[in-house]
Amino acid sequence: MFVSLGIGFLFILSLNIWILLSTSEQIFKEEAWPPAQRVGLVLGTSRFSAKGIKNEFFEERMNAAAKLFELGIISHILVSGDNRSIYYNEPLDMLNALKERGIPESAVTLDYAGLRTLDSIVRCAQIFGQSNFIIITQEFHLYRALFIANYHGLKAYGFSPKSARVSVPIKVRIRELIARVLAVLDLYVWNKKPEIMGNLSPI
Repeated sequence: MFVSLGIGFLFILSLNIWILLSTSEQIFKEEAWPPAQRVGLVLGTSRFSAKGIKNEFFEERMNAAAKLFELGIISHILVSGDNRSIYYNEPLDMLNALKERGIPESAVTLDYAGLRTLDSIVRCAQIFGQSNFIIITQEFHLYRALFIANYHGLKAYGFSPKSARVSVPIKVRIRELIARVLAVLDLYVWNKKPEIMGNLSPI
C-alpha cells in the first residue's frame, strides 16, 4: 500500500512539475505586461459563493481584464464560462461586471459553453477564430490553461490578476494539483474534446 501511495504521489508531482516548468515563462503579472493581443480570454468562475458572499477570484479577473483593455493591451474580451441554468450564468455575470467597470458591451463576446478550462481554450480557437490571445485567471489556474493551449499549438500568454486580499485555500490548491493530472490524461490519453462546439463565430 505504501509503495502504491508513493508511486501515485510521484506521478502527480512529476506531471505538475512538467506543467509548471513548461508554461511559467508565458505568465505575466502587473508591471510586467504581456505582449499586446487582440483578444483576452477570461475564464469563468461564479460571482458569488454558495453562501452568497462575493467571490474575490471573480472580482480579480474582472479587474484584470478591464485593466488590460484600458491599457490597450487587448481590444476585445471573450468571457467563457458555464451557463447551466437561468439562475447560474457565468458569462452574463462577467459581462455585467465588465460593464460596471466601464467596458463597452460591444467589446465583449460571451461564450456560454465554457464548461471546463479545456472547452474554453479550444473553443476560443476553433469557434471564435483566435490562435493568439491572453488568458486571464489566477496564477494557479494559468499553468493548466496554458498547458492546454500549448498542446493545441496556440500562441497564448497568461495574465495573473494582482491580489492583495485573497489567499488560495488549501482545498483549491489540492484540487488544482489533481486537475493538472487530469488535464494531461485528457490530452494525451483520452483525447477529450469540448462538450459543445457549434458553428464558427469569429470575433
